[in-house]
Amino acid sequence: MQPEVIQTDKAPAAIGPYSQGITAGPLVFVSGQLGMDPQTGELVGDTLESQAKQALDNLSQVLAAVGVELSQVAAVDVFLTDMDDFLAFNGIYEGYFSNHKPARAVVAVKALPKAACVEIKCVAVRSGSQGEDYTDATVM
Repeated sequence: MQPEVIQTDKAPAAIGPYSQGITAGPLVFVSGQLGMDPQTGELVGDTLESQAKQALDNLSQVLAAVGVELSQVAAVDVFLTDMDDFLAFNGIYEGYFSNHKPARAVVAVKALPKAACVEIKCVAVRSGSQGEDYTDATVM
């Protein structure tokens, strides 16, 4: 089984030598999403709220491109440039993951691309499609 690249115009294009996401068997790996407008490639604002909502929307769109929903996310990694934003971020995040609570890590970083204040990536598990059985899948 070969990993497959995820590409959608409903999320911002990669700003470096990487893919928006990759599927490998039942696993979906979404690259770090900034709060960028998919059409302009620019940050949607300079606040944590505007950027976090857009980053989560972008993450959701990459997942949707392969038929996966936020309820199928297993793990989320969040990078904040200011750990004082932790509680505010939790409030925004809970609006996207209210009933389903994936494993999560939040770390503070010195800086992010485009001077963003938040970046979010995830790993999700998709259901078998078209009769595929992923129970014995091996990821290499």
